[in-house]
Amino acid sequence: MADIVRPPFWEVKSLAEMSAQEWELLCDGCGKCCLQKLEDEDSGDVFYTDVACRLLDTTSCRCSDYSHRRQRVPDCIQLKFDDISEFHWLPASCAYRVLSEGGRLAPWHPLLSDSDESVHRAKISVRGRCVSELAVAEESLEDHIIHWVN
Repeated sequence: MADIVRPPFWEVKSLAEMSAQEWELLCDGCGKCCLQKLEDEDSGDVFYTDVACRLLDTTSCRCSDYSHRRQRVPDCIQLKFDDISEFHWLPASCAYRVLSEGGRLAPWHPLLSDSDESVHRAKISVRGRCVSELAVAEESLEDHIIHWVN
């Protein structure tokens, strides 16, 4: 008898139906959500900077204190399905945004490649392309606007 091949959870479940573990697995580890962003008050356009949250490990592109991040960085945004209408600020490559807009995961996504390094090899991550917020004065954030976030 042939083995039944089940489609992966992200292809059969909506974001709202995912377990907490499945939700967390969607994160590709790019680190882009941890970059400081500036929003144009008139247009609502979001501009990314190359300035990362002080908790971002810029080598692994993961939070160095994920379980306590909201206590240590009060304005850290926790992605929740309830906020899906606000996902426009996430980069176009982000799995949460891609799936919320009806798209498919990119081939470099760790869930498809079976490698946490694939996001870095595809040059999707912030690895080697950002600085800690501890090294940048807040008033100079505009000088750090970047255009490579997709």
